[in-house]
Formats: sequence, structure tokens, C-alpha cells
Amino acid sequence: MAPVLGDEMIGSDFKISGAFKNLYNRQLTQIYEHARNLVSLRKELIFHHPIAQSLHHSIIMQLLDGKLLSEQIKAELAAEVEQIKMQGGKIPHLAAIIVGENPASQVYVSSKIRSCEQVGFKSSLVRCEAATTQEELLAIVQKLNDDPDVDGFIVQLPLPKHIDEEAVTLAIDPKKDVDGFHPVNFGRMAQGLPAFLPATPMGILEILRRYNIETSGKHCVVLGRSNIVGTPISILLSRKGYPGDCTVTLTHSRTQDLPAEVRRADIIIAAIGIPEFVKGDWVKEGAVVIDVGINRIPDESKKNGTRIAGDVDFESVAPHCSFITPVPGGVGLMTVAALMMNTLKACKGEIYGR
Repeated sequence: MAPVLGDEMIGSDFKISGAFKNLYNRQLTQIYEHARNLVSLRKELIFHHPIAQSLHHSIIMQLLDGKLLSEQIKAELAAEVEQIKMQGGKIPHLAAIIVGENPASQVYVSSKIRSCEQVGFKSSLVRCEAATTQEELLAIVQKLNDDPDVDGFIVQLPLPKHIDEEAVTLAIDPKKDVDGFHPVNFGRMAQGLPAFLPATPMGILEILRRYNIETSGKHCVVLGRSNIVGTPISILLSRKGYPGDCTVTLTHSRTQDLPAEVRRADIIIAAIGIPEFVKGDWVKEGAVVIDVGINRIPDESKKNGTRIAGDVDFESVAPHCSFITPVPGGVGLMTVAALMMNTLKACKGEIYGR
């Protein structure tokens, strides 16, 4: 509101007519309104300037740092393992089976073994040649099932084509299924019973929880319906409690007008396996984006001619987000951290008892 000229502003020795006072106040009000309009116009021009918009988005967008969170989780686990040692308890033991020489599998398994060392777990690695038969592999699985010192183990996927992955998964004792792939654990998860959660969805939940991202009442769109990521995370985020209580849309290769579905999302989880698939104009302002994808694509600027990319086109999507996971450095590291958490739970008998 504009200031006005009142009687209290006039000295006792100086008199101004009422007509002059009214004229003065009208002009002062006009000047005040004009100035306010100029300020509003200036703000509007600045806000819509491309540079200002870029700065605005860069201020509100925050990276969901999987590397930082995974290191925090591993430090927490290491401290708990140290307490177990001091009390003379059993040290958690994780075993891994790898079949063949798949380079990506070699990297993943090495990362898991290294994480075991960092948190103080015991680890075992069983290497099998690519020609290993399904019967031979199943015998190794049964041996680990029967080993009382092994708390949990994983069979690194993918397996050679002559081996039935489903048969191998079914052969794993659910009590030692720290990857959370066995139908018993999946069913218990779906019913809200204690279970080993699949490691990647569990890592996503930890990201949401540790960054205090609101999920209740939010619309979450999941891209991809695999049994490892898409389907379980859609179930977990729709459950009661935090992080959960989302309204979830599970999309896939047959979804019509996928960009329109994604634009409705408050939370986007991309696990579709196509590099840089989700584009910036698919994402509404302020959305939370979780990129599960790990894809190797050509890049002549790199020494080896390739680079790692997610399922989200980070450059075009990030300016629209409130939170986003980088690739690498996001969900992948949290998947390994979740595996470590499941192994400790198995050692302590938190899911099925000892």
C-alpha cells in the first residue's frame, strides 16, 4: 500500500489545503504503483531468462549420492561387525558363485568381495568354467546350502545359455538367498512379511529413506517390469509405511504413450535397460528420478571408446529434477550395500531365525 500525506506530517506553522493534499496523495499512489509494476516486470524478465532458469534449477536439484550413502552404510556395518567380534560372535560370511568369464560379472563380483573386506565380513568366491554343467552348478549350490558357516550366497547372473537360471534360483535355500530372488522371499515381501528384499529395490528404498524424500501420496512411475527391479520396487513403494504409500504405475514395452505416463510422475524409477531412454521433456518440474540403468555406449572422447550411461538422459533430465541419481555413482553402489545388509541380517537370523 502506498504511503499518504496525513495531518501528522504537517508542522503546526505550515498549512496545506485539503485539495492539495488529495492531489499529492493521488500522485504518490500512482508513483508507488508504477514502481511496484516495474519491480514485478523486472523479476518476471529475470526469472524467464535462460541463464536465470539454469541457475534456478541447479540450485534446487540435488544429486542422490550413492557413493556417499554406500560408504555410510558400510561404516555402520563395520562398526556392528566390530561389536560382534568383541562379543565373540560369528562373523558374517558371504559366498559368491561365478560361471564363465563375463567381464561385467567379474567386475561386479570383485566389487562385492571388496565390500566384504571393507565391512569385516568373511567372503568366499567359487569360480566355475563356462562349460560347467547345470548339474555341477546345482551341486555347488547345495554344498553352500549345507555349509553352516556360510550365512548367504549369490549366483552371479547372467549364467551361460545352457544353464536354466530359474532352476538355479529355486535351488538356493531361501534362508541364504541374500539377493532376494527366490520365490519364497518374493512372496513374503509381497505379503509384507519379513524377507530378504531384492538388493537393488532395497538400495532404492535406502536412498529415499536417507535423503528423507517424501513418498506418501506421491505418484511413482516405474519403467520396466523385471522380477529383479521393476516388479518388486512397485510392490514395495505401494506398501503401507515409509518409504511407501505411493500410487504406483508399472510401465513396460506395451505401455501406450509412455512419455505421457512418465510426465505424471512425482517419482520416476527407470529400469528399462535402454541407454538414455528417458528425456527431459518427459519429466515434470521437481520430480525425483532414480536411474537404475547401467549401459555401456560408444564415446570417442574416452580412451577405451565407451562410457557408462543410465536409462535416463541425465543432461536433459537433471535441470527439471529436485533429486536425481547419477550413473555411475548411484543405485549400483547401493545395490552392493544392500547385499551386505542382507548378509548381516542372515548372520543374525533376523528373517528366519538361526
